[in-house]
Amino acid sequence: MATDIKDTAHAVEAAAVMRLLPARPRLLALGEPTHGEDTLLDLRNELFRQLVEQEGYRTIAIESDCVMGLVVDDYVTSGTGTLEEVMEHGFSHSWGTFAANRELVRWMRAYNDGRPAPERLRFAGFDGPLEITGAASPRQALTALHGYLSARVDADLLPCTEATLDRLLGTDDRWTDPAAMMDPAQSVGQSAEAGRLRLLADDLVALLDTQTPHLIRATPRDDWDRARLYGRTAIGLLRYHYWMAHSSPSRMTRLVGLRDQMMAHNLLALAERGPAFIHAHNGHLQRAKSTTRMGGMPLEWWSAGALVSAQLGEEYAFVATALGTIRHQGVDTPPPDTVEGLLYALPEDRCVIDAPRLATALGDTPPAPRVSPWFGYSPLDPAHLADSDGLVFVKDVPQIRSGS
Repeated sequence: MATDIKDTAHAVEAAAVMRLLPARPRLLALGEPTHGEDTLLDLRNELFRQLVEQEGYRTIAIESDCVMGLVVDDYVTSGTGTLEEVMEHGFSHSWGTFAANRELVRWMRAYNDGRPAPERLRFAGFDGPLEITGAASPRQALTALHGYLSARVDADLLPCTEATLDRLLGTDDRWTDPAAMMDPAQSVGQSAEAGRLRLLADDLVALLDTQTPHLIRATPRDDWDRARLYGRTAIGLLRYHYWMAHSSPSRMTRLVGLRDQMMAHNLLALAERGPAFIHAHNGHLQRAKSTTRMGGMPLEWWSAGALVSAQLGEEYAFVATALGTIRHQGVDTPPPDTVEGLLYALPEDRCVIDAPRLATALGDTPPAPRVSPWFGYSPLDPAHLADSDGLVFVKDVPQIRSGS
């Protein structure tokens, strides 16, 4: 068994990952089992550099607010703003504070300097404007979409004025109240104003679609792509707020599913521009159903990766990441009867594993699932091993003090 496992292991390089795949995928997704570790982010950065130089990838997308990510993309493509401003305003979930993310942005800007537009690297966030404590106001997405259309189509075609949107939206703190995450009664998502905004958002997106031939001729393609992003985001946010205000038992399942649906829509849009390298939690990128417990309730839903894979087939590839220890978080040497324990016995500190081949070598009885002593780390589910195209294993994740 040890020989079979060793035979599946190779150095962590883009070339080794690509050899596992039948062809270059339009979306190549690398998952991680925990967030905020610069060791894993540095590995991601190096793989992206190799994919750029060896495989022609030009876009990286991470689990961050898709609208905020436009600030980063503007900086890396054209130098708009400063690095300090971008790290503060271009990332959600506090990702801008991590040194490896800062280095990624700095490297992309340096790479793009002096290159023609078709050769420049692009950055994208593909998460919705969502935080653990709630969701953003739909104001930014709705008003940006309305502004794009009002400057380019006849006023009579618009379903409303900007003043009407402003009146219906009200103050943003009505939408962002963190109490609404746990108490549906505190959400404005099912108010009369929110219902009207959902209809208007739908009409604005329909107008964007029906005017596509004119808009693509009249404006740069990037402007049209951004307008589509604003439309997806506005509709997704309003739908998310609606279910925040719902008191049914399926409320939380709906919310986690809607978040991954928003992610999937953004990934499919990136695939049109592809190829793109995607980085997020394993649970958002895997092909199998995602599961968790929230508020004591078990939740099960289809992840963004599952939704995208169902549409793109072999043009979507998923490489999970597993790890041995995060000792500074209490995650010590894995038990030998787990997948992580078997891989920990290998001499390599890091390796890429042929996941389907490893699953075959392990036979019909998979190893025991590892139990995490820390809520922030999700061990590999051995039952999902064959659903991954590859597996990156990192033996030890040391503590690195991140900062900007």
